Parts: sequence; C-alpha cells; structure tokens
Amino acid sequence: MLTKEIKDSIDESVLCWLATVDEEGTPNCSPKEIFTYFGDSHILIANIASPNSVSNIKSNAAVCVSFVHVLKQKGFKVKGKATYVSKEDGGYKAQFDLLESIAGEAFPVKGIILVDISSAQPIIAPGYFLLPDVDEASQIEGAKRTYGI
Repeated sequence: MLTKEIKDSIDESVLCWLATVDEEGTPNCSPKEIFTYFGDSHILIANIASPNSVSNIKSNAAVCVSFVHVLKQKGFKVKGKATYVSKEDGGYKAQFDLLESIAGEAFPVKGIILVDISSAQPIIAPGYFLLPDVDEASQIEGAKRTYGI
C-alpha cells in the first residue's frame, strides 16, 4: 500500500495532519510533528500531546492522515484504522525505538497511534492543474516567494 513515492513524501514532510471523530461524530484535525511509516502498510504517529486524538481513536478507529511538502505543494492523504499503543503494551519496541529516534529528547513519546492503511490518494495543489506551464520547480519558486524564503 505504501509505495516508494508515498514513503519519500512522508520522509520530506514536516507535519502530518491526523483527522479523527469523537463519540458524538464531531471531527477533530490536529498536527503531528513526529511520524513515519512502518513497513508497507502502517504509519506511526507519536503521541506527544494528543489527548483528543487518542480518546477519539479509542471510540472510533477510522482516521485520515495527510501530509504535504510545503514547497512542492504535493503529498498524500491516507485513510485507515488506528489503534493506540502505550509503552506498557508489549511487542512494539521497534516502533517506539523508531519514533524516539526521530523525536530525540525534546519530545517525549507517550505512545503510538498506529494506522493500518486501507487507501491512499495524492494531494496536489490546484495550481498544477489550473495555471499554464506550472511544474514542480515553478511551484517551489512560487511557494518560496509566498513564504518569503
């Protein structure tokens, strides 16, 4: 499910956005700074400060994760079922080690939001389709101008 292109996009993205739904059906979308892929069908997201996301996942496992390279303005949206794994749960040492190596000492990993992916779709900024002669290089240059980089 996770192609090389999707994995590369995860590696170059700074944040992902995790969308969950609570017991009443109210959506919640929150940024997650520490995330990566695990194998070909899972995304790992560190629970650093995510009480709403964790609570929502415990009552409704359906989630959507999106990530976009801020300059290329391309990325992916993946959907799946999430489970929450605490440090006390056995069998997840490799996953914790991977997230902790990304987080370093600055971000204490309290647990893992483990997303079992069922589908993936590209996210591409409308400028690629609507503006003439837009390619990745020109999109990056335009984003740099917009952000003052």
